[in-house]
Amino acid sequence: MLESAKKWIVDTDWLASHLDAPDLVIFDASWHLPTAGRDPKAEYLKEHIPGALFFDIDDLTDEKSSLPHMLPSTVKFASRMKKMGVGDGMRIVVYDTLGLFSAARAWWTFRAMGHEDVAVLDGGLKKWKAEGRELEDGPARKRTERHFTPLMNASLIRDMDDVKKAIAKRTQIVDARPAGRFEGKDPEPRPGLRAGHLPGARNVPSQTLITADGTLKPTAELAKIFADAGIDPRHPVVTTCGSGVTASILALALAVLGQTNAAVYDGSWAEWGADNALPIETGPARELTS
Repeated sequence: MLESAKKWIVDTDWLASHLDAPDLVIFDASWHLPTAGRDPKAEYLKEHIPGALFFDIDDLTDEKSSLPHMLPSTVKFASRMKKMGVGDGMRIVVYDTLGLFSAARAWWTFRAMGHEDVAVLDGGLKKWKAEGRELEDGPARKRTERHFTPLMNASLIRDMDDVKKAIAKRTQIVDARPAGRFEGKDPEPRPGLRAGHLPGARNVPSQTLITADGTLKPTAELAKIFADAGIDPRHPVVTTCGSGVTASILALALAVLGQTNAAVYDGSWAEWGADNALPIETGPARELTS
């Protein structure tokens, strides 16, 4: 494993041995697509890793935006963290029920808020349970309020205007959606969106980066997947997807490969695909010319 990976990924053995660390905060950041029909908060209350808090992706959002789970203001995020007893200097570990899916969004959110000491549990609750490790149920234990100092890291965030500029400059853009949605063959799970992708975007479906047990693939395999898609982690990258969740998986994988400034287009296709005035492409990613 590359040294860069050790900063962003922890395994189940490490977490099990650090559950009682006073400076550690664990978050269950489970979230599911609207079509899944699942309630992540109810599932958290039924079972979670001991001591874990619930990171509600749909609540920790910009309530003024019509787009799904957009990044909240620093004030709102800091207030939520304070009430949950999460403060400066704490080590954050996030996981989700599927192995590696929405946890990456929480990881990116903490980094976007200026908190760099955050890692994803490799394999998440899926691997934790498969290994027969301890679980608990019910609401989180009450924690003493702490001061959380947010500092927005704009280098990790892109909006629509930023993406327009990125397209014009031919900055690398990589889309995490499945190939059928990227190419415009399959419908979007959210109604009212056009089919296709951002002009010039490449496609790395997020699930191609993850093994059957929910862990991130070895770095050599990750590097090959991005290279085969025409993405060079040594240069700037913007990641996108349906609504900014699986784009964060790409950002995590790129960080593991050393590209720690990969930026997420927060509005993603939920924003771009809804605006008929914006250009789109369909079919496989087009070849880039020099």
